[in-house]
Amino acid sequence: MSREQLAVERARRAFSTGRSKPLAYRIRQLNNLRRFLVERQSEIAEAAKKDLNRSEVGIQLFETLGLESEIQLVIKNLKKWAAPRAVEKNLVTLSDTLYIQPEPLGVVLVIGAWNYPWAVTLFPLIGAIAAGNAAVVKPSEVCVHTSKVMEELLNAYLDKELYPVVTGGVQETQELLKQRFDHIVYTGNSMVGRIVMEAAAKHLTPVTLELGGKSPCYIDKDCDIPLACRRVTWGKFTNCGQTCIAPDYVLCEASIQDRVIDEMKKCIKEFYTDDPKSFLDYGRIINERHFRRILAMTEDSTVAVGGESDHTECYIAPTILRDVKAGSKVMQEEIFGPLLPIVPVSGLEGAIDFINQGEKSLVIYVFSTDKKLINRLIEETSSGAVLANDCLVHYSVSSLPFGGVGNSGMGCYHGKFSFDQLSHLRSCMVRPLKNEGMNSMRYPPHTPGKLGWARFFLVQAPDLALMGRVGALAVLVAVAGILINVSTLTPHPVPQVWDAPPKKTELTWLPIQTPSREHHCSDAFMCALMLLCSLCRLIVR
Repeated sequence: MSREQLAVERARRAFSTGRSKPLAYRIRQLNNLRRFLVERQSEIAEAAKKDLNRSEVGIQLFETLGLESEIQLVIKNLKKWAAPRAVEKNLVTLSDTLYIQPEPLGVVLVIGAWNYPWAVTLFPLIGAIAAGNAAVVKPSEVCVHTSKVMEELLNAYLDKELYPVVTGGVQETQELLKQRFDHIVYTGNSMVGRIVMEAAAKHLTPVTLELGGKSPCYIDKDCDIPLACRRVTWGKFTNCGQTCIAPDYVLCEASIQDRVIDEMKKCIKEFYTDDPKSFLDYGRIINERHFRRILAMTEDSTVAVGGESDHTECYIAPTILRDVKAGSKVMQEEIFGPLLPIVPVSGLEGAIDFINQGEKSLVIYVFSTDKKLINRLIEETSSGAVLANDCLVHYSVSSLPFGGVGNSGMGCYHGKFSFDQLSHLRSCMVRPLKNEGMNSMRYPPHTPGKLGWARFFLVQAPDLALMGRVGALAVLVAVAGILINVSTLTPHPVPQVWDAPPKKTELTWLPIQTPSREHHCSDAFMCALMLLCSLCRLIVR
């Protein structure tokens, strides 16, 4: 039995014991994972520095801080997410108990990527643990030092049998993919994504694929161009451009191309100084193969800014390409590096046409102050996400699903979406062993009369929710009517008090000032009216 097969078998046996299912156990494992991120921050940062030339502050800002926040969110909401979920009934199921029960899938395989090795590996792991699964973690072999830290230290905090870390290269990954899993989460490129999906199909295993792609960025000529260029520059060159949701290329009208280039040049200098190579927060290309691949993309394009490189350090300066054509080398695949092509278009319509001619991307960026323009781009294109007037930050919002569509992937995760993606949402229906009269319409012989009753209950049945609201309205109207009637008809005795008698033999009754019958009637009517208005609002909603 291979090392990979042994890890999967152990995880499956551990899952079969049921110890991953209790909420208390899941929360304890999540707390252990959070403790790992805090206590081992120095080892995590050191490995990231060796692999990607990332600073300790950078690794926290772009990876571990988000993971800590995700764990906190999951622990806070896990009891609610894992609880049975009530569903709507109809006339046929009125006396039944209907609900959806989330349950663990089993053993999940998480295959991470090298560009953000902690975030893209541990975000799905958090969801797998929260949903009560076992999970085999396969970090990217490209990040050698990070992979080693993950293997050596992560299992010191988590259950070694339920959440094993398996390291290695292509051969080890292929061996893992031969095993049967209950779900596979893969982050990477579309070429490997197809291999993962093909392997999963042999076992009918569902997959979540986060594949990236060429994410476009349209800059409207009437927007705040300096601010737009500042945000695009940050989004593009963060992590040396090795971000799956980085703006891959810019679309803008030819009339503003020079201004866009000038503004981005200023931002590059502001962010990374005149010498990005020696700047602490500017990274490196992950290896020499990717270094050569990225440089080859510039061969048939005009460099407007940057272009410097050093193969001994896998360094490529922040580079902007101008007047790029659709057929250029840099436009044939996802760049995944510090090159930013600018493609002149005729305007919004030209940008939409250009976007729709390519594959669906992981995200589309647009910079504009015109809400109609933004809405039109959303309505006339398709992508995993749309972000207007900023870059990258939608990834940090746990209430939004993160995922692609078409060539950019399938499935999603983050927050509750991770929990649901890695759970089986089991339909549950409990019927009383009575009320057989209702069932007679389904039993032979099948007659037109029975068909008529079935049509009434299943097709022509009234909306039970609306019926409930109308019934409540009727009750309130009846109560209001009774109150008004009682207020109008019931005589109100007039309280009286003794006043000092003018004479010993005479007594005088003086009435106290009290509300009239009409006043009582008005109060009751207003109370009923307010109740009716409140119910009308509920019905409208």
